[in-house]
Amino acid sequence: MDLLAPKPGERILDLGCGDGVLTKKLADMGCEVVAVDSSAPQIEAARKLGLNAFAISGEDLPYNEEFDAVFSNAALHWIKRADVMLAGVYRSLKLGGRFVAECGGHGCIHKIRTALVQALDRRGLDGEARVPWYFPTPGDYATRLESAGFRVDSIALTPALLPCQATSLVTWKLLLSTFFKASPTKFATTICRRFGRSWNRNFAMPMEPGSPTTYDCDSQQPKPATDTV
Repeated sequence: MDLLAPKPGERILDLGCGDGVLTKKLADMGCEVVAVDSSAPQIEAARKLGLNAFAISGEDLPYNEEFDAVFSNAALHWIKRADVMLAGVYRSLKLGGRFVAECGGHGCIHKIRTALVQALDRRGLDGEARVPWYFPTPGDYATRLESAGFRVDSIALTPALLPCQATSLVTWKLLLSTFFKASPTKFATTICRRFGRSWNRNFAMPMEPGSPTTYDCDSQQPKPATDTV
């Protein structure tokens, strides 16, 4: 939000708005905000906050030189056709407009990704082909941005600690649903149950009220909760 530096009266596109909670902060600051997300339930939640929100994929942005800024938080790593999306973002901006975004970067949830791909491969499925995320290096994304027409002022890969808690089977099936498209329901349930048990046993830590702890899911080392994302 600091990098975006929104000003009252600016017209801003929130790409991948989710439930609209962060979008509403922009609207409350006096910005004219348009919110888009590919999830209809998320858009419904955003509209309940009084936001101007639409169910539109990031790869299908219909706008043309309409916005002073495009903003995105924790969404771009779900868009695998990044070049198509970036072309749409560039087209949506007015001359001199800015694009500020945060997303998962290279190495994000590496162990989770690797475990899921291997689990599917062992069962005769192409695990790599089912990975739903794109976690780029700064160099890769900078090249794509420049190819789309942007001037890259700053781009960085910043390590982040995630709070990890025990997660239910239902939640794992929701989070990992993309891996199991066209797979038998029983098969997907079995994989999620086994993965969830392994996660809860090896990674998850109790989050005591008043004494938060974060977990570095790659190094498996507990860390103080000083800067969580």
